[in-house]
Amino acid sequence: MTPTSSSNAPVVQSDPRRPQLRLARLLDDGSVVRLHDDDELAVVAVRGRIGGADVFAFCTDAGKKGGALGLAECLRIARTVDAAAAEGWPVIGLWHSGGARLTDGVEAMHGMAQVFAAIVRASGKVPQLSVVLGPAAGGAAYGPALTDLVITAPDARIFITGPDVVRGVTGEVISMEDLGGPDAHARKSGVNHVAAVSEADAYARVHHLLGLLTRRGSFDPSAPGHPGNPGALLPLSPQRAYDVHPVIRSILDRGGESFQELQAKWAPNIVVGLGRLGGATVGTVANNPLRKGGCLDSLSAEKAARFVRMCDALAIPLLVLVDVPGFLPGVGQEWGGVVRRGAKLLYAFAEASVPRVTLVMRKSYGGAYIAMNCRALGATEVFAWPQAEVAVMGPEAAVEVLHRKRLAAADVTGRAALRTELVEEQRRTAGGVARALELGVIDEVIDPAHTRARLIAAFAATWRPAFDPARSEAAHGNIPL
Repeated sequence: MTPTSSSNAPVVQSDPRRPQLRLARLLDDGSVVRLHDDDELAVVAVRGRIGGADVFAFCTDAGKKGGALGLAECLRIARTVDAAAAEGWPVIGLWHSGGARLTDGVEAMHGMAQVFAAIVRASGKVPQLSVVLGPAAGGAAYGPALTDLVITAPDARIFITGPDVVRGVTGEVISMEDLGGPDAHARKSGVNHVAAVSEADAYARVHHLLGLLTRRGSFDPSAPGHPGNPGALLPLSPQRAYDVHPVIRSILDRGGESFQELQAKWAPNIVVGLGRLGGATVGTVANNPLRKGGCLDSLSAEKAARFVRMCDALAIPLLVLVDVPGFLPGVGQEWGGVVRRGAKLLYAFAEASVPRVTLVMRKSYGGAYIAMNCRALGATEVFAWPQAEVAVMGPEAAVEVLHRKRLAAADVTGRAALRTELVEEQRRTAGGVARALELGVIDEVIDPAHTRARLIAAFAATWRPAFDPARSEAAHGNIPL
């Protein structure tokens, strides 16, 4: 694709939706170079820089038939994505489009398929970010959904069929915002990774995320962090819930100021996001006991699995913070696919080749112990805090199973004391980390106050050129699980 013109040319500012304006706001000043002649197509494609990093970008033109895409527009997008993959540069799509142009019929659908195929070809080779600025319907909804990260501005509306079609086919009455707005996709569908508060904020989020994805850094033990002890943020009672976000921030650099959580409102019992540890970019996966006690369920397993595979495809090391009582039981979970979706998380960790360090903070029980990056799935290092428990199930539940008859036969007045005694015995013999250390499934029990330094050292010892993000071929793409 031959560059033909620069963004330094004067731009008519009559319509804030003009692609030239939007691309100029997204990219570094003076860096935008158009990849084609000025024409009437409803897509503008450029190359430029974001935070000094070379990128390709395209923007649909909402001022031309609502940004509807014909074959020519689709081929322009596909060629831009292919060029990004060939150069090894990230690609950012700005979407405000009604999807395939109806008047073009199957030709437009053929074009949309070309876009999808290009995105899949580039998947896992270069970061692909989508910013949805307005309505993105039909094919313009699937395009962003195929990319690594979806950022929405407040006016974003993502759906396959709009409210009028929904009402005509099903009789359901719903607004565009309730059907496909940022909050709907942040809370209900999980399509939305980051909900920006304005269009300018959406561009700022792209800058921050691309900084993490393109300026990976290296693990330096002297990198400034939080001066406190992350272990002190846990409640004294092992039964008490707590929010894991302060723990994450206390472990990451500078109090977690670089941390960008993804899909924060969807399946919030697990937290995923990108940040820096010891100056290097890491992906963080953490159970959140404040939500559903930190249990894994079908949605959180799927959310974590997709994030793990994205980080592995893009060569981002993984930090896994574990405090999980197991998989959430219930008919709804079983029928909702917890076996199928839980298997996705098992597969994602077992397949991953990037360094991935696990820290068991409080408890790790049952099948969830395995799913949260255990030694047998290939964890690089597994650490535990002194109070951690690794067991098939919690001591209270285990006592009810193992000593049901003994408890039933006990005198009513002494039953509570017996139960307490048996729980403590179970905790000593089957919980804790002693047996796990003997088996080698935990490498080391560490002082919580030394957590940052020990984690950074573990990553520094295992990060090697084989994991260089400039590698030409990824092991796999990033299918939207």
